[in-house]
Amino acid sequence: MPRYRLTVEYDGGPYNGFQAQADQPTVQGAIEAAVAAFCGESVRLHAAGRTDAGVHASGQVIHVDLAKAWSAAVVMNALNAHLRHQAVAIVSAEQVDETFHARFSACGRRYLYRILCRPGPPALERGRVWHVKTPLDADAMNAAAQMLVGRHDFTTFRDAACQAKSAIKTLDRATASRADEEIHVAFAARSFLHRQVRSMVGSLVEVGKGRWSIVDFGSALAASDRAACGPVAPAAGLCLVAVDYEDDRRLT
Repeated sequence: MPRYRLTVEYDGGPYNGFQAQADQPTVQGAIEAAVAAFCGESVRLHAAGRTDAGVHASGQVIHVDLAKAWSAAVVMNALNAHLRHQAVAIVSAEQVDETFHARFSACGRRYLYRILCRPGPPALERGRVWHVKTPLDADAMNAAAQMLVGRHDFTTFRDAACQAKSAIKTLDRATASRADEEIHVAFAARSFLHRQVRSMVGSLVEVGKGRWSIVDFGSALAASDRAACGPVAPAAGLCLVAVDYEDDRRLT
């Protein structure tokens, strides 16, 4: 069966997460319904990762197998036609061989968390940023973020409902930088624990507010105890911006 790799962009606000659920609107459910409307096939697509309710994506990657070998352009355009009333869009499509798997072939995932730091709330970006009224020290947040880079036990930043076998992960990148009125917190790793990014951001904001020192942040990580985590950042500011694959890296 022909396999198609699709890059997907979506606003997570209207959906109860990515993963299909029988009684809730989800991103996966919307795309699978679009496939059925396009070619009459009932499919189960595979994604690079499952985002939570309210989390966005500009570079989610999925793959789907179809019975007929349509051109990639036809697949993309047809799905977008059936997704026109959804907050979901297919931004690129290509036919790939059966060895490609959106999840298992991925060698890295990149997330961006946006924090709006100003007294007034967002209007145009409502639902896409975390509004923090008080000033934040981006330099202190960035210094604390460097403690996360490398291989660590991330139990402190692991949600209680996480089903991963181990809390030990390797974080390749963690930065916090100012962009006008916003602070952008970026992370890159092969994989992440459930709500790990939002948990790390929430604790970094405690540093940015001056409530925690950088030493306090390091102690929270070293504690390997969920109780040591700061408040978890809301979903609205988080976006899956890219998924990396080895074949892509060889081409660039």
